[in-house]
Parts: sequence; structure tokens; C-alpha cells
Amino acid sequence: MSAEWPPVPFSVPLDEGWVCSRPATHFERVSGTAPERHEVRLPHDAMREAQRSPEAPSGGSSGYFPGGVWRYTRTLEVPRDWQARWVSLTFDGVYADARVYVDDVLVAHRPNGYARFSVDLAPHLQFGARNRLRVDVRTHLDSRWYSGAGLYREVRLRVAGGVHIAPDGVRVHTPDVDDDYAAVEVVTDLVNETSLMRTVRLATRLDDPDAGEAVSDDVPVTLPPGATVRARRRLWVRSPRRWSPEAPQLYRARVTVREEDAVLDERAEAFGIRTLRLDPFRGLRINDVPVTLRGACVHHDNGLLGAISHPDAEDRKVRRLREAGFNAVRMAHNPASQALLEACDRHGMLVMNEAFDVWHNEKTAFDYSRSFDRWWRDDLEAMVAGSVNHPSVVMYSIGNEIPELGRADGRVTGRRLAEHVRSLDPTRPITNAMQILFLVDLDAQIEAAGGLNQFLGGVLDRRADEGQGFAAGQNVVATSPLADAAIEEACSVVDVTGYNYAEGRYAFDAEHHPQRVSVGSETFPTRIANNWRLVSQHPNVIGDFTWAGWDYLGEAGIGGHAYEEDGATFPYGLGYPNLTAACGDLDITGVRLPVSFYREIVFGLRHEPYIAVGRPARFAHTIPAPNAWQWSDTVSSWTWPGFEGRPIRVEVYAAAEEVELILNGSVVGRATVGERRPLVATMTLNYQPGTLVAVALVDGREISRTVLVSAEEVAGLRLTCEQAAIAAPGGLAFVDVDVVDAAGRLNTAGAHRLGVQVQGPGRLVALGTGRPRTEERFDAAVCTSYDGRAQAVIRSDGPGPIRVTVIDIDTELSSGVVIEATPYSV
Repeated sequence: MSAEWPPVPFSVPLDEGWVCSRPATHFERVSGTAPERHEVRLPHDAMREAQRSPEAPSGGSSGYFPGGVWRYTRTLEVPRDWQARWVSLTFDGVYADARVYVDDVLVAHRPNGYARFSVDLAPHLQFGARNRLRVDVRTHLDSRWYSGAGLYREVRLRVAGGVHIAPDGVRVHTPDVDDDYAAVEVVTDLVNETSLMRTVRLATRLDDPDAGEAVSDDVPVTLPPGATVRARRRLWVRSPRRWSPEAPQLYRARVTVREEDAVLDERAEAFGIRTLRLDPFRGLRINDVPVTLRGACVHHDNGLLGAISHPDAEDRKVRRLREAGFNAVRMAHNPASQALLEACDRHGMLVMNEAFDVWHNEKTAFDYSRSFDRWWRDDLEAMVAGSVNHPSVVMYSIGNEIPELGRADGRVTGRRLAEHVRSLDPTRPITNAMQILFLVDLDAQIEAAGGLNQFLGGVLDRRADEGQGFAAGQNVVATSPLADAAIEEACSVVDVTGYNYAEGRYAFDAEHHPQRVSVGSETFPTRIANNWRLVSQHPNVIGDFTWAGWDYLGEAGIGGHAYEEDGATFPYGLGYPNLTAACGDLDITGVRLPVSFYREIVFGLRHEPYIAVGRPARFAHTIPAPNAWQWSDTVSSWTWPGFEGRPIRVEVYAAAEEVELILNGSVVGRATVGERRPLVATMTLNYQPGTLVAVALVDGREISRTVLVSAEEVAGLRLTCEQAAIAAPGGLAFVDVDVVDAAGRLNTAGAHRLGVQVQGPGRLVALGTGRPRTEERFDAAVCTSYDGRAQAVIRSDGPGPIRVTVIDIDTELSSGVVIEATPYSV
């Protein structure tokens, strides 16, 4: 056999050697016209490579990407000496309706595209031969957002002895923690695949990677033939260093199974030592320290990479969200990948891990509701098994906006789900993100209002008050007696009530349900100042999760700026080629947008003001259907050539009473903060290039200031890469491209066609911008800058220096950066 595998036991990512294609029909196979095949490296998103179209059946939900069927194949060379071994594949998620084959024999099926599952390959393999692995996926009208398709998360091959550790078979708990000692319980599920009674040695070791200290023990475990045995060990760590959002200290549990001198299996799991407590009077406490969740709802995609969950991409996303002031993410609306959870562990980002977007009632024609009855237990077990060792996971959500929750059958289902999760992990609270509008009798509400027109005008008018009418209307419904009765049982089932767009419940619950703990599980970004004031006033509310922290593909245009002058109509705008939802604090490339800096001021994390400038070309234009997901169409730039002397709107965000604007040394305006929106002062002036200063005032005295300076003509490109080195092969480097003047100031004006060249052991895998509306492909080698920015993503193919050159095609200006790709050992 030519394949070189590590010594058994081993666990390796199976990310190379795959071929992706559309499945060939019988006629195509006979005629020799099979679809094109191409080699891919995992993780891989096949949908991202498809051609977007206004005729895509899922429309804006998928960002106008089509669904389809894709096939992944790979040869697996299996040595003869694996015959007495356990051989498995673990898929961290396959989208969707995955069917796994060995030599064309179906060996596993998993409908849920986000479920983690393992396949025992050994009974189906030909030993001492080449075996053909095949994974078929299909997606069609099964998601309300961009799902991607294929082997978009890690696939891992594990080979061990006949007695081995079960998949996800090591669980670590810290049931007793104080400053002197921490009790660490390591529970290991051992499986005896053989027909003999076996006695093995189970060694458990706890390492503190930073301090170099370890505690361990070693005990015998006897397993009957064909049995699974649970071995529970409790060890004590002296002077434990606790995991917290501010100091995310990680330990490592190493479990080794031996028989005489032979190692049969081994596993290493990172974990944190921390306590988690919750009550309506002191809120959420980690290590007895109160923590308020500054939360971001995030979908699973990674922007230019599509649905790919790569460790480097997830780490960057978490770091950028942390830098923007968030300390928690809600996975919307599916379980997180292991790569993302590991990043959250490292960076102290708390996680609400969510199981389902649907139960029995469908939201799209072919969604998971068709499989829910058969698979919900398995999928909950997979979510918990993938979460339990991650200290970042502090809460489970069993659903999002489940419409049947207002009915008896839905309440029964909710109780079953919650109790099943508790039986799997009693250490974390459970929530359910409720949209109360779905749960009440709207006919009764309309009758009470005096008719449909009165109800729509007074409660659910999306256009009123710049889109805030709809948000306010939802709160009117949410605090009605009908709503309170409709959610009473659902709230009693969970530990934390999740309210989507219903912050009016916070004070209501404090008065009428003082024993209830709640969280703003999904909220409008434009209402964060009011929401955060309410969260701060009510300890029964443990935090706020905005929709959304990071912009995402699909649900195209829900927060975008669609103008009547461009043909926009109610409710969400212009249709194709809208690509992103356009409602993130950060765009899909990780650039912080003005709303992000506003939120930072609301959280009390930023003390200097922030200037956001309305695009002058849109000064007199009208958005016919504003909504509460839309932030203002602004950019932090004072570079608007061609608009000299024309009116321009300036917003200044500040924790102050007044703001004064100084342009080129002269005071040009002074405004009260908070007249239109809390912490915002808005002024209109005539644009002139130069230096714009915003001065924040309290009692007429300056407390802070900030400056915008106009950029001169474009003089070059600035390339920034956070990583000086990446892993080889397969590591990713994110190269941010800025169009700058001679002084290095970002020039946001104009559109620059940028081309990328890569030399050395690497390749360009994605190129694009945060533009919400575009027909440019992410797998092209040329893109058009947006607000002076672009991003290139480079993947290493092997060790050595990789030189990336970006060229402004129109001006021939160019710049380069070198990234070092270094080998890593599995």
C-alpha cells in the first residue's frame, strides 16, 4: 500500500484527495458525458462555486445561489493490519441530507446539515485494498439563509484498537471549584468491539499547558465483549486557574487506553475550569462574577469563503467580534462547528449554541421539519456532545421562532427537547428564542384594535418612524394579556426565556414574573441604546444579542439601503443582485461599520466620539421601506470628490450632551445629542475637503474629540495581513487591501479594479469586498474595491514563502506582502 498513515492509534483530518462533481446520470455515464470533476481540499463549499441567478428558486434567501446535488469521492487505501482495528470517519457537519458510501454501498445517512456524526467504516472496508469513499449531498429550498453545500466542515479519520474510546467519548466536568482546589471529573466511554472479555488500563492526565503542571491516575477497566463501558475518574487540581471571558485559561485532559505495553487509543480534550450560576436577582455569574452578555447573533458562513468553517477563519471572526466589544455569540440557527467553539474557548467568547430553526412546522418547502420526528434526539445529542467540553458554551437553545410553540403540540415538544438536553448535560441553562408574534391569535388582536387598518397602522407599520414602528408594534403585542398567556408554559419549560424583538417584556416580567430569567435572544441593531438601558436596569435580563453581529450571505437586503430612485419597493428592496443581509455590525470581510462603533459607545467601551457621514449622492433620496434592521447609509470618511459645496449629512455618536463640528478650523455646527436617536447628534453642512473635527461636550466643556481628514489622490495600495505565518498545507491568510493616498489615508472614493497574483506554495481562494449588492464572484482573480477596501484570502499548499501582489489594474499601482507557510504536525 502506498498511503503513509501514522502509527495506530491516530486521528487525522481527511482534507486532501477529494474530488467534487455533480453526480452523473445513467445516460451521462453511458454516453461518456459525465459532469466536470475537480479536486478540492476540505473544508469545501460547492454552492459558492455555482452561478448566482435572479431565477434561483430560493431567491434572496440563499443570496440567489442555486441549490443542487453534489458528490464527493476519495480513495482510501486501507492496510491489511487495520483488519482488527476500529476505523471511523467523523463529520463535523455536511450540508445537507448527507449519504455516505463505501464502494457504492450506503453506510450512513444524516439529513441535518449541521449535525456532527461518526460512521463506523470497519465493517464495510476491503482490507489491503483501495476503497472508494463517496458522500452525496443535496440542498433545495431547505434554508432561509445561505447554507452552502458539501463537506464544509472538518472530516476526521480515526483508527484505534479493538477496544477504543467512543466518538466524542471523553467528557470533562468541573463540579466543585474553589480557590484551593477544583474537582475535575473525566468521563470516558470505552467500547469493546471484540468478542472477548478485555481488561485495559485507563490513564487520565490533566495538563496545565502554561504552568507545565499535571495530575494523573491510572486504573483498570474490564469490558465484556461487544459492550460499552463508562469509566468515571475524578481528579483534583491545586490552585486552579479559572476560565473566564477576561482570562480564558485552558487545561487539557489526556486519556490513554493501554493493554499491557500496547496503546489502543488516546484522546486529548481542551477544557476550562469555571463555575456557572444563574438567578433573576444577580443574573448570570461566571466564577461568581456577574457577566452581562454583549451578544451578537451570527450565521455560520464566513463571507468570501462561503459556508467553509476553517479554523483560521473562525479564529479571525471571533477575534474581530471581541475587538468590536462583543463577549457572546448566538449561533443562529444551528449548532456551531468545532472550529468556531475552539476559537471561542481561546478568546473568551461566550456561546449560546442553538439546535434548530424548525421543529414540526416547515418554514421552507423542503427544510428539516421533514426529518425532525426521526432525528431530533440524535441531533440534540450531537450538539451536546460537541459542546460539553467547551467552557465558552454557557447556554443551549432548543429552537428559534418556532411557530407551533403557541399550540399544545408545540409546548409538549418543547418540554421533551428541554428535558432531553438536561439529561445529557445538567450543567448549562436552556433557552428557546421565541417570536411572540407567531404565538398569539392575531385575529383577536386585529379585532381588539378595531380592524386591520388600525392594527397595521398602530402596531405593525414597518415604515413608521424610520422603521421603528414595527419594532414598537411587536412590543405592544408581546406585552398583551393574550401574549402573556400564550407563552406562559413555554417560559416555564426553559431556564432562560429567549425574547426575539420583545424588549418590552423586560420590565413587564420584572413586575409580573419576578422569578423569570430572560435574554434578548434577537434584537434590532437600531434599538440597542434603549435595549441596553433596559438590560442594565433589570438583573433578570442577562443580555442582548443583536441581529446581526457579522454580516452574512442570504436573506439578501433585509438591512440594506434600497432607494426609491433606484426602483426599490416594499418590503426589502431591489432583489437581485443583492447578496448579503446588510445588517451586520461588521461586514462579511470583518470591517467594522458605523453601527459597530455606536454599539461600542452604548456598551461604555468607547469614550471618544465617532463620525459617520451620509453618502452625499444619496442626500435627497428616499428609502420607501425603512426597517429597524437598517442602520443609516453612512461611511466614516471625509473624502467625497465631486460634491464640493453640496449638502452632506454628518452623524456623530457620543456619550455627551452636545457635539460641535469644526471644518478646516471654523465651527460649522452644534447639535444636541439624542434628539433623533440616543447618543447621536445629526447635522447638515456643505461639503468641503479638509479636516473635520467632532468635539463632544458636557456642560459646554470638551470631554473628547475625533478627526476625519480628506484623502488626497490615490498613491498606492496598502496590504495588511494579521498572520506573519500560516500552517502548511491548508492554512489561510487574510490579506486586507486598502486604497490609500501618499500619507497612507484610506481613499474611499471611486471604484478600483484590483487583481491578485500569488507566487510560491499558495493560491488565491477568495477575493471580494463587503459590498452588499454585487454580481462579482468570490472565486475570481479580480474584484472592484468598495469604500476603498477589498480582501484576498490565500491558502498554503506547502511550506515556504508565499508572495501576494495586488495590482490596481487601471493605474498599475501595486503592492505586495510575503506570508511564510510553515509545516505543522498532526
